[in-house]
Amino acid sequence: MAARIEAAPGTPTPELLDLRQLTAADLAPLLEEEISAWRETLDWDFRKSAELVERFVDLHALNGHALVEDGDAIGYTYYVYEEQKGLVGDLYVRAAARTPENERLLLDRVIESLVAARVRRIEAQLMMVDFLHDPGNSVSRCLTTFERNFMMLEMGETPLPPGRPRRRFFIERWSDQYQEGAASLIATAYAGHVDSRINDQYRSVSGARRFLLNIVQYPGCGTFFRPASFAAFDGDTGRICGMSLGSMVAPGCGHITQICVMPWARGSGVGYELLRHSLMSFHELGCRRASLTVTGANHDAIALYERIGFRTIRHFSAYVWEG
Repeated sequence: MAARIEAAPGTPTPELLDLRQLTAADLAPLLEEEISAWRETLDWDFRKSAELVERFVDLHALNGHALVEDGDAIGYTYYVYEEQKGLVGDLYVRAAARTPENERLLLDRVIESLVAARVRRIEAQLMMVDFLHDPGNSVSRCLTTFERNFMMLEMGETPLPPGRPRRRFFIERWSDQYQEGAASLIATAYAGHVDSRINDQYRSVSGARRFLLNIVQYPGCGTFFRPASFAAFDGDTGRICGMSLGSMVAPGCGHITQICVMPWARGSGVGYELLRHSLMSFHELGCRRASLTVTGANHDAIALYERIGFRTIRHFSAYVWEG
């Protein structure tokens, strides 16, 4: 059972505390609710991410803040540094205490902390907030907001039909030897794209390398699933022209963590075939659902996903601040 957190005498509630003042036991009930919320809303097992939070909180090594009311943690947020960039890893408030004011308290404080640390950029994609789409009159007004869709596909018994490619290409299962070519692919595919404004790792080959490493090594986008990950190559030149990477986010639920195609290969059917290969692999291994996220302004991608059968089940926001 979590110990009650001692609030400073005479302070109003809810109170914002540094995460280093808490233990994993203090956060346990809040994290258990968040685990349930991710599972019920997105069919996503958040437990590994929650365990990482608990581990670093007990080490007093996690930057962030907790919202405490009557001795109980009712919300939290944390952030990490990547060179001169701040990444907001999560923000969650208990359903019973979830108000625009409480979510904004946490977001404002984490933005203040990062700006005070003189970062040049802040990025956040917050899946489980409800009221931050319009930051209103607060510190978070300085953020640029990008609407994002969380889309889900219910796997049917009938596999997706093969497409009708309009250029010669071949598809191979993912291999680590493709990683350097894939990094160049990401940097080229997202040049000038709205998603490169949301995630600056898309803007360079070196940043894309870090992005790919994070997908493979860390549980933020689920557990990397090699059998559902593919690369496409031009049939004439052998150059990489697209990729679709998959992960497992819960038993029976796969997730497309990245799908992109070279500009010169768009409209040729490569993207459809890559996505079809990943979805077929999920299906063959018993997945009943697959999910992905997409920026709301990416109308062509959304149209493709909807033709396949994906439906948007949740809207959320990505936030960016540039110093």
